[in-house]
Amino acid sequence: MKKLGVAVIGVGGWGKNHARAYKELDSTELVAVCDVNAERAKSIAKQFGVKAYTNSARMLKNPEIEAVSVCTWSTILAKEALKALNAGKHVLVEKPMAANTKQAKVLLETAEKNGLHLTVGFLMRFIPGLQHIRRAVEKKEIGELVCATAKRFSQWPERIGDVGVVKDTAIHDIDVMRYIFNEEPIMVYAKTGNMRHRKFEDYAQIMLTYKDGKSAFIESNWLTPYKTRLLTVTGSNAIMRLDYMTQELWIEDQKETLQPRYAWQEPLKLELQHFAECILEKKKPLITGVDGLKALEIAEAALRSSAKNKAIKLGASA
Repeated sequence: MKKLGVAVIGVGGWGKNHARAYKELDSTELVAVCDVNAERAKSIAKQFGVKAYTNSARMLKNPEIEAVSVCTWSTILAKEALKALNAGKHVLVEKPMAANTKQAKVLLETAEKNGLHLTVGFLMRFIPGLQHIRRAVEKKEIGELVCATAKRFSQWPERIGDVGVVKDTAIHDIDVMRYIFNEEPIMVYAKTGNMRHRKFEDYAQIMLTYKDGKSAFIESNWLTPYKTRLLTVTGSNAIMRLDYMTQELWIEDQKETLQPRYAWQEPLKLELQHFAECILEKKKPLITGVDGLKALEIAEAALRSSAKNKAIKLGASA
């Protein structure tokens, strides 16, 4: 079986997990890692027995590298992803994909022009319980979908420094709602604020509304002393609850509570395995660059809604 030659740009807190997962997968060959911090690049490269770079443009000249994960700071994700696409490499760019939608659109155009895969790091979609919920909603196993609520709390992550909680964490749940509802919201209303951190918002409540009256509620913060990652989906006949951390799923109706059993699997490895398979087998990925753009558009609308203290209508492209 042919292995896909891969590299990671940015091997800090999350990027080093990409490097480790690529090393462990049968379908990928980790060729190199790159980080502006030379000591970190050397340390991770030594750990996995690969070449270290501090200059991504130099690394991208390596013909053994066919695809890259871009795991840098949020504000330079698009810059590094664009370099990789222009170098002819397939790209998995971490969320939020770009600093703004203008940058995201350039990535989409470049990937399409060069015939390359561009996917975004929304790894929640690879959790079996969430895929179960998506199928149940599609088949109306819980009746008509009424609403969904996501809660994503934790203390301030020290690694964050260039975006707030909306683009860093709530954007995961924005994508999840797009995935579950399988349609675009028509309006967003949000409240955000700074309770402990001056530069960026550290809490957000976001409401998405849909054309037939359905709603989605997203609550996210960097304030709560313990980590919470929960999703509740309400149907006319049943309720489904998912704990992203334990991957436990509960389905409750009038008669009983069921708990489908899924073996815990690492979402990142599932995501990277899928990325590699799509390239090797020339398949369309579960998450496309368009998904990244649409989630970013909704996140930016949520921030505008909070700033203007009013609901923001979302256009056909959002």
